[in-house]
Amino acid sequence: MKKTNLLLLFTLFVSISVLAQLKERKLDKVIQHSLETFDVPGISVGIIKDGKIVYAKGHGVRSLTNKKEMNKNTLVGVASNSKGFTCFALALLADEGKLDWDDKVRKHIPEFKMPDAWVTEEFTIRDLVTHRSGLGLGAGDLMFLPEGGNFTIDDVLANMSKQTPESSFRSEFKYNNNMFIIAGEVIHRVSGLTWEEFIEQRILQPVGMKNSKASYNRVTDKTNIIDAHTRTEGKVIQIPHDWSDLANPAGGIMSNVTDMLTWADFLMNDAVTKNGERLLSEKQMHNLWQLQTPLPVRKNNDYNTHFSGYSLGWFVSDVNGHLQVAHTGGLLGTVTQFTMIPDLDLGIVVLTNQMVGSSFSSITNTIKDSYLGYKDRNWVEKKGKSNEGWISYNDSIKKAVYKKVDQMLKKNTDASLKIKGSYKDEWFGNLVISKQNNQFFIHSERNTAIKGELLPYNATTYVAKWDNRSFDADVFVLFTFDENGIAKEAIMKPIAPITDFSFDFEDLHFTKIEGK
Repeated sequence: MKKTNLLLLFTLFVSISVLAQLKERKLDKVIQHSLETFDVPGISVGIIKDGKIVYAKGHGVRSLTNKKEMNKNTLVGVASNSKGFTCFALALLADEGKLDWDDKVRKHIPEFKMPDAWVTEEFTIRDLVTHRSGLGLGAGDLMFLPEGGNFTIDDVLANMSKQTPESSFRSEFKYNNNMFIIAGEVIHRVSGLTWEEFIEQRILQPVGMKNSKASYNRVTDKTNIIDAHTRTEGKVIQIPHDWSDLANPAGGIMSNVTDMLTWADFLMNDAVTKNGERLLSEKQMHNLWQLQTPLPVRKNNDYNTHFSGYSLGWFVSDVNGHLQVAHTGGLLGTVTQFTMIPDLDLGIVVLTNQMVGSSFSSITNTIKDSYLGYKDRNWVEKKGKSNEGWISYNDSIKKAVYKKVDQMLKKNTDASLKIKGSYKDEWFGNLVISKQNNQFFIHSERNTAIKGELLPYNATTYVAKWDNRSFDADVFVLFTFDENGIAKEAIMKPIAPITDFSFDFEDLHFTKIEGK
């Protein structure tokens, strides 16, 4: 009888092991399928459940140049997943009585100013991190993207008042990175530490995120780090890392799957470390995940979601009856996703080195579905078709634009309606248009990376074709002329909707500088 019981126990153990192995193999297959479908060089994925890491692997390569394998410890820029750290830092300072979420920003930064005087006086720290400023999507992001500009925190503070609001204060969700940069300056002025020092000393190190750093430039050992990649003119290529330290509070942290799973476990354990140390009060931890700015929810959605919105550094929603706390992040050449379902004690991390959000969401959704009881919904295939259609749509727009440009060039029309000279935008500074050998060029005086050709499109419109093709952000430049055919003003408009919102060229309004 004892032998029979032992045999049954052994058989059960083997069966469980095989099932676990099959489950892992299935996930391996899904990730590999995602790599191929979305043309992503490398993806690392991690899952933590009930305090235990049940999956942590890298797939593909860190770089198309060195071909080294991606693994669970490969460092990746987590981008806007850094926003949760910035808010955790503010919560730590609130615990210490050094600030309050509803402190007016001007209490800590007297020179802070918004376009409206009343809004300036009423703007709180809470408003900084909940995307309800009234400014437009990505307003002012050209102060830090692409890397190569000379803007400072003083410029950010001065230039917020020069933005044009798109909605009334606190009425709509409009994602804004610069407000998080200002929140980082609040942390600096209140604590006496730089944002980077505070994040590393007060959060990363105590939590146990051993390999993470608060910025790319603080990573001293780059032997296991990704290179960024993006699809440029039909082909995925490696591109240089591109992120300004100015914007670290909005998206600067470098981490890996191992450390991000530690972060997820820590947060879902109510801000208590593995050593039993509580870093944040229960009250403040609870506040971090409370809905602040609501977002609309589609009637028929994938997870029977009834509410959605932004809390303090996090997107919160309900998925199949459970609270989900999540965020995504994107840099030039990198996109990431971090997801927690606290009452299931489930954390999911997906880090990639290519700019296709469908790659991470297809993997996250597949994993999430397995814990929520959904049958296989073929997310990679579904999102793959959608992504293919999106790329084809944008490519068709760009192809049509440049076909018209070629026609204009063949006509050899010297459309030099006297557009040469310097043009000033109130916050972005000067653009210079020059002419060499009957060809126009355009460049920014404040950011050396923003430069390229200026090609004719019609009698009053040109196309700025940026030298750095990885931007995928070419724009129409629409001129206004006086009665003598001399350009007086110019505005910009993206030629294709795929243009990242942080290339906020459409927010600029240039006026010709007389005599230049």
